[in-house]
Amino acid sequence: MPQPWKPPSAIQLSIATHAAAGLGALAVPSCWPWALGAVALNQLVIFGGVLLPRSSLLGPNLVRLSAAATQRREIALTIDDGPDPEVTPRVLDQLDAANIKASFFCIGREARQYPALCREIVARGHRVENHGDSHSWAFATFGLKRIRADISAAQATLADITGQAPQFFRPTAGLRNPFLDPVLCALDLQLACWTRRAYDTRNGKPQNVYDRLTKGLGAGDILLLHDGNAALTPAGEPVILAVLPRLLQTIADARLTPVTLIAATP
Repeated sequence: MPQPWKPPSAIQLSIATHAAAGLGALAVPSCWPWALGAVALNQLVIFGGVLLPRSSLLGPNLVRLSAAATQRREIALTIDDGPDPEVTPRVLDQLDAANIKASFFCIGREARQYPALCREIVARGHRVENHGDSHSWAFATFGLKRIRADISAAQATLADITGQAPQFFRPTAGLRNPFLDPVLCALDLQLACWTRRAYDTRNGKPQNVYDRLTKGLGAGDILLLHDGNAALTPAGEPVILAVLPRLLQTIADARLTPVTLIAATP
């Protein structure tokens, strides 16, 4: 069940700073430059939380699996921006060949266009999670009402198509603002980012993508790849398809067990 939203410490401090600055400037007008400076400094701190996807400044943020999952030597493969009619079926075949499950963060509008593909993801034992409805690059600038509408639309779409309500949400590029946390709380969704990513929507060099994902690879990691919007290799192949078999073999050699995010929850 959704839990009442509790503002994180940074938001509580921000509210207190704005209130104190306003009251202080009213009580002692000569202090307004100091009050303005305090507000400006606070805004810089909050802006840092907006720009840093792995930050927990603006609310809880899953960037590594739990201690229990780490002890079990589990990792999570997360695949964003699908479903893609050309790439996703081939990704599913590669995962099946290695008997590995993944979490697919799907875009609502793409799911409505390719509903059978979303159902196929679930039928093969993977999970479909919420990547927003519009996948707008301006998502972090949305107000409270628009954020709620965007996430809710994708949630309803994905739940209706697959028969499973997503448990996790990831914003476009991981960028967000202070309005996201209360919306996720009301929708009973958990923000999930990553431990490492390879920027594989613009980096089409398989070796570089592989190196970024495997350098320091260890239990508890959450890896991010893309089936939708995947960069192309010099040979014209979506880079995820060139990298995934080797990556899966490296994971097996390290005796790590890929699981879905929900399966890794204690």
